[in-house]
Amino acid sequence: MTAVDAPLLALDELTVQRGEIPLCEGVTLNLPAGSICHLVGANGTGKTTLLMQLAGLLPVLTGEVHYQGVANLPVQPLYVSHQLGIHPNLTVAQNLTFLLNLYGITPSNADIDDALAWVGLQGFETISSSHLSAGQTRRITLARLYLLTPDVTPLWLLDEPFTALDVDMVARMEDRLRGFAHTGGTILMTSHQAVGAANQVLDLSDYMV
Repeated sequence: MTAVDAPLLALDELTVQRGEIPLCEGVTLNLPAGSICHLVGANGTGKTTLLMQLAGLLPVLTGEVHYQGVANLPVQPLYVSHQLGIHPNLTVAQNLTFLLNLYGITPSNADIDDALAWVGLQGFETISSSHLSAGQTRRITLARLYLLTPDVTPLWLLDEPFTALDVDMVARMEDRLRGFAHTGGTILMTSHQAVGAANQVLDLSDYMV
């Protein structure tokens, strides 16, 4: 199998561990381009830990991770976590610009306006992020999904992206996930809610030690 034919993300006998303590062993997964995989499992199975391993924030001690058929290929996945990375002293627009700059994108004012409108923060561009609610702050981190494409970030790792969102915003998020996958992106995400856009499920409970 060539790199072109290979799944965008493949896990082979991976161990999910917290420190030196294994939580799950032998995790296997193949996600071709266009996949939206809902990562599920009981509390403590290591869902967030696995995403952090794939994002390069925690080491992989046992097993292999392949991106597009190549071990440890640096595809710079997008990782949206519980730690939002929003600086309270920056404006909403400045925070969003910074998050996009991390992926080599310099957004125009129109891009910022469109992305913030998509998450319901139109008119908030110049407001200090310290004045926002928890839900509004989370929407800043999600606004970048409106502008990121598979050419920039082919793999999205999303940890509970629906948290603190209303029904309308969840529906818009589901549409965006489908659109990203339709254009060749791949998503691995956790959610305590049902994920209607998902076309695959990985249950870590099946791999618990």
